[in-house]
Amino acid sequence: MTFFSTLFSNALTDTKRIFSWRRLRVMLMTSFILTLLFSLTWQTSHFILIGRLLLTGTVLLLTFGLFETWPRRLPRWVARWALQVAAVAFVVPFVTAFGYSITTLDLPTPWWRDPTRLEGFAVFTFLGMLLSPWMAVTALLNQIKEAAHKQALTFELERSEFERQAVNARLRLLQAQVEPHFLFNTLANVRELVVTGSPRASTVLDSLIAYLRAAVPRLNNPLATMGQELELVRAYLEVMHTRMPDRLQFTLCADEDAKQVTCPPMTLLTLVENAMRHGIDPAEDGGRIDVRVSVAGGRCVGEVIDTGLGLASGSESLGTGLANLRERLQLAFNGDATVDLTSIKPRGTVATINFPAAVTV
Repeated sequence: MTFFSTLFSNALTDTKRIFSWRRLRVMLMTSFILTLLFSLTWQTSHFILIGRLLLTGTVLLLTFGLFETWPRRLPRWVARWALQVAAVAFVVPFVTAFGYSITTLDLPTPWWRDPTRLEGFAVFTFLGMLLSPWMAVTALLNQIKEAAHKQALTFELERSEFERQAVNARLRLLQAQVEPHFLFNTLANVRELVVTGSPRASTVLDSLIAYLRAAVPRLNNPLATMGQELELVRAYLEVMHTRMPDRLQFTLCADEDAKQVTCPPMTLLTLVENAMRHGIDPAEDGGRIDVRVSVAGGRCVGEVIDTGLGLASGSESLGTGLANLRERLQLAFNGDATVDLTSIKPRGTVATINFPAAVTV
C-alpha cells in the first residue's frame, strides 16, 4: 500500500511540474498565435486547426518534462538540456502526423495522398521543428535563471545565519571574559576579610552565596531583563555593603516598564562593579551609588551614579570592563547602543547606557 501511495504521489508531483501553469500558458499563447496565422488560409474547420495545435503542444510539453528527469543517469558526454531540445524537435513530425491521422479518419482519401493536406503537414512540421527547440531553450534558460535566483537566496540565508552564529559566538566569548572578572573580584574581597580575621567574613560569605545563586544560573543566558539585572545589582551591593558598611550607601530605582526590557547579561552589574572598583573602593570615606533605569521614546536609559573619586584627571576613556560591555551592547543591538562616562562635581562619575527598549513577551 505504501509503495502504491508513493508511486501515486510521485506521479502527481511530476504531472504538476510538467504541466505547470507557466508552461501551459506559453503553450496556449503559442497555439493561439499560430491559429491566427493559419486561419487566414485555412479551408477546413478551425476546431480541427486548434485541436491539432493543442495536441502538438501538449505532447511537446510532455516530452520536454519527461526528459527533464528521465533517464536518471546520462553518459557524461550527453547534456540533459541537449537531450530535451533534441527530443522536442524529434517528436514534432510524429505528433503532427498523428494529429492529421485522427482528424481525417472520416475522409475517403488518406491525408498523405492529398497534396493540400500533405503541404499543410509539411508546413506544420517545419514550423514545429523550427519553433519548438527555441521554446525549449527559452524554458531552460528561465529554469536556470530561477535556480540561480533560488541559490542566491539560499546563500544569502546561509550567510545571514553564519553571521548570526558569529555574533552569538562573539557575545559568548565576551560574556565568558566578563564572568571570571566579577567572580574573582568578589572572591578577592571575601579573601581579604578572611585573611584579616574580620568577624564580618561569615556574613559577607553568606551574602556572596546568595549573590552567586542569583547570578550563576543566568551567566550563559543570551538575554536578561532589567528586572533581573537589578536583582543581581542589589545582591552585589549588599555583599559590598556587608564588607564596608560605613563607606557604602546605595539606592536602586527603575520604572516598571523598564524592568521588562531585555539586555545582555551583566549589563548593569558591569557599571556598578566599575563604580565600586574605581570610585568607591579607592575613596577614603567611600561614597554612594545610585542606579536608575528608565524608558523614554522607545529607548532604555540606565545610569549608575557614584560619588567616589571620579575619573582620572583628563581621562574619560572606558576601562576594560566597560569597553567589553560597549562591544557586547553593539553586537546585541546592531551598533545602536552607547556607553558613556561623565564627571560630576564636586566629585564622582555618571556611567550611562542607552539602547533600544525591546520588551520580553
